[in-house]
Amino acid sequence: MDIPSLSPRRGKGTVRVGDSDDIVLMEHIGALPKGAVKLLTHGIWLLCTEGRAQSDYAGQRIELKKGDLVLYCAHNVAENLLASADFDCKQIWFSRVSLWDMNQQGEQTLMDMVTLIKHPKVSLFDDEIALWEGYFRLLSSRMQECTSPAKGSIVHMLFGALVLESLSMLRRAHEGLNRSEDHGTINTLRGRRLTERFIQLLEDCDGRTRRIDDFAKQLNVTPKYLARQLKEVSDHTPSEYISMYTAKAIERRLRFTDMTMQEIADDLNFASASFFGRYAKEHLGMTPLEYRKKFQKAGEV
Repeated sequence: MDIPSLSPRRGKGTVRVGDSDDIVLMEHIGALPKGAVKLLTHGIWLLCTEGRAQSDYAGQRIELKKGDLVLYCAHNVAENLLASADFDCKQIWFSRVSLWDMNQQGEQTLMDMVTLIKHPKVSLFDDEIALWEGYFRLLSSRMQECTSPAKGSIVHMLFGALVLESLSMLRRAHEGLNRSEDHGTINTLRGRRLTERFIQLLEDCDGRTRRIDDFAKQLNVTPKYLARQLKEVSDHTPSEYISMYTAKAIERRLRFTDMTMQEIADDLNFASASFFGRYAKEHLGMTPLEYRKKFQKAGEV
């Protein structure tokens, strides 16, 4: 079964600059999609303003109530979406382009978000809710009403400030997360750009490439240099990133397709189905068949 991809809607109730989908604001939400959906090119900041909702995301159950802020990252699947009749929220959809603009300003963004995939939610205090909604209103106003030639720069700077505040709120809720500033590291723009490009390659290959040397060659750097830059910027090694993205690619095929083990092994460029099985068991904690039996809904395969 193919997973439908979700993209920012158009028309009434959305705010964007011209025809661009780089940053899209939604004051209210319509009906939630059914089944499983994949965020393909956009991430979403979502602030619950009324009611309750839940979804399964990144291997965990996300339960939302009023005042909860959650980050859904691109290239991840959300499923089993449920909401109360009075559920409503504010959403900010953002593309990779908008994050790159922030990286140009010398701030760490995408690397934080990769780490925060497993810690995507925080319950905000009243002053934090007021701050977040204030940024949202100001950003919406400038996107709709600003006539300055510097409109694009103004919008992206406001968005950048909101994202940095939001990341700070998420970190506050998860003090155990590793942060580069804890190690006294001054990240260079070159290192952030390299990490950004590496993550893009991981997303594009969808689990089909696992050799660090192959990624380093595409990036025109040595494997040792790539490892050093990633460690300084994100406190993660290339192998850790590769394992995480490969595991997600395996999970998607096991849960949302009817591909056989041999077909998955071939698609992901494993030497054999048996080698694929050992790799999956090491990274998923069970064999591929056990994983499919446990997680796939009846009737999907």
